[in-house]
Amino acid sequence: MLRALVLALVLANAGYFAWTRGLLADYGFAPIAQSEPQRLTQQIRPEAMRLLTPDEARQLESNPSSKP
Repeated sequence: MLRALVLALVLANAGYFAWTRGLLADYGFAPIAQSEPQRLTQQIRPEAMRLLTPDEARQLESNPSSKP
């Protein structure tokens, strides 16, 4: 009984893996391709974004009116 359950889980995982990688697309089984190109056009200078250090974040939390 346990062997059958393990075998079923292995086959289910293999099937899911093949489905997500698009290996079953020839047979009509493939995940829906999701893309949102309009979001890329809505971005304004994403290269200007920078991550703050923990010290800079604490400083901004204590004094939100100043900019780094």
